[in-house]
Amino acid sequence: MKKNIHPEYKDVVFLDTSSDVKFLTRSTMYAKDVIKWEDGKEYPLVKVEISAASHPFYTGKKMFIDTAGRVEKFKQKYGKK
Repeated sequence: MKKNIHPEYKDVVFLDTSSDVKFLTRSTMYAKDVIKWEDGKEYPLVKVEISAASHPFYTGKKMFIDTAGRVEKFKQKYGKK
């Protein structure tokens, strides 16, 4: 394997902002925020809007997410004025 071409694979805490659920896993994602976990160690914190804890497919509940999708953002930015 070539050296210094692969991203660092480390422990990361993901926070589902819509349901306030946190879970610790391993990832290559980079995060500026840090959170203290239950074991007393600090881990990088990655915030996500939807996870299995809040997704309608897994929960069986319909939820309204307050963020615009990619198409809506594009239309707002480049749409006719």
